[in-house]
Amino acid sequence: MNKNDKNYIYYLVGKNIKKYRKLRKMSIEKLAMECHYSEGFIKNIESPNYKQTFSLGTLWTISRALNIDIKLLFDSISNENP
Repeated sequence: MNKNDKNYIYYLVGKNIKKYRKLRKMSIEKLAMECHYSEGFIKNIESPNYKQTFSLGTLWTISRALNIDIKLLFDSISNENP
């Protein structure tokens, strides 16, 4: 995805949520349960093919469930082309 695209931030955050969820060996179901969101909502956030919008409050809730600092969700993706 092009970094100049207005939806890039959603793509970036979704990729990072998936990365940290997998690093913690947490299923989508478990993350959804801990956040009190639906599995479909978490799947949509993580999907690079779906443009799911979300609030900063949502990111705060997810970062707490993943036990990470919220700013990690905005880190650049290392294997992505510039």
